Amino acid sequence: MKAVVTFVSLALLGCAAIWAQNAGRKPEPSSKPPQKVSKSSVEQDPAARTAVEKGAKWLASVQGADGGWGQDGGDPSNVRQSVPLESQGNDVANTALGALALLRAGDKYRANVERAVDFVLRKVEASPIDGLAVTDGKQTQVQRKLGPYIDTFMASMLLAQVDGMFAKDRNVKIRGGLEKCVAKIEKNQTKDGSWNVGGGWAPLLGTSLASRSLYAAGQKGVAVSQDTLARADAYTLKNQRDSAATVGPGSGRGIGTTTESVTVVGGAAGVALYQDAQALEQLSRTPESRKKNAKEIAAINGKLADSRFVEGYGSIGGEEFFSYLNISDGLRRTGGKEWTDWYSKISQKILKLQNEDGTWSGHHCITGRVAVTSAAILNLTPDYEG
Repeated sequence: MKAVVTFVSLALLGCAAIWAQNAGRKPEPSSKPPQKVSKSSVEQDPAARTAVEKGAKWLASVQGADGGWGQDGGDPSNVRQSVPLESQGNDVANTALGALALLRAGDKYRANVERAVDFVLRKVEASPIDGLAVTDGKQTQVQRKLGPYIDTFMASMLLAQVDGMFAKDRNVKIRGGLEKCVAKIEKNQTKDGSWNVGGGWAPLLGTSLASRSLYAAGQKGVAVSQDTLARADAYTLKNQRDSAATVGPGSGRGIGTTTESVTVVGGAAGVALYQDAQALEQLSRTPESRKKNAKEIAAINGKLADSRFVEGYGSIGGEEFFSYLNISDGLRRTGGKEWTDWYSKISQKILKLQNEDGTWSGHHCITGRVAVTSAAILNLTPDYEG
């Protein structure tokens, strides 16, 4: 299978190695459209193909007039009346996720992607040079769960993915916005190597997406500090080694505990799935890193047969979808039975969760249809190359 996101491999998502190619050189500005999903697992699986198209069609149908999406769609009329929203209006993180998903769904959504990119660029360009924020919007559902600066990380993921895909004038703006996001992320890394700042229920996933976005930008030829990436890797590796010393195989959801309760470790919700999924993606990006971190990677791979581990918090929220994407991106790089077994299992799980209208929605924390539908599409299209 041919290789997402960059979150952006969404490692958003980094999305990392599958959301970015051509390391070490700057792509020539181009008017070519976003590439299609490759002829691979999703095109060979009629159920996955149908599910992706239904989800993408819904996303396109609820895009706002301004090109953006919010928690449940791009217009107040999209809101489910029975579900209280934590925020109103369209935001950068949901918009970037929606655009990344539609990139995977094919050329028919090119216009939707362009409008979303323009929405994100307007926010990035209007943001101050200093500080980590690219928006003055606060307390969105995604921010409350992944940290207040998730918009910056997702904007960087999207802009890295589409860099080089559009006509010259738009691409110059994309590269400028991407470089601005990269500078913000680098300048605001914490001393421990993470971006677990400002709160949030699971900011560890925000750190994952920050690292992925820097890696993706570097793959597109943007100057990225290797020291910043090295400190992020050191943070992740330390977390893995610390948790390995206190958590045995099959210990379930809590990090640093053998109970099923969620603990708090290093400012993040202590769900083993979230931490291990981040580590698997981040520590497996290159042949050299896979060799160096073989012990940690093998330990994580050994947990994937444990259904309690894969369940994460215990019910499926957006955080689980993002974690599955990190695992997929990590395993896909080396392929083999571990990868095919995982993709078969997780894709079937995701397909069963799709709603009749084509959407997916979380059962805890990140419940909004835009973020979760987008993450589901990214999970079902792992072989995309940007």
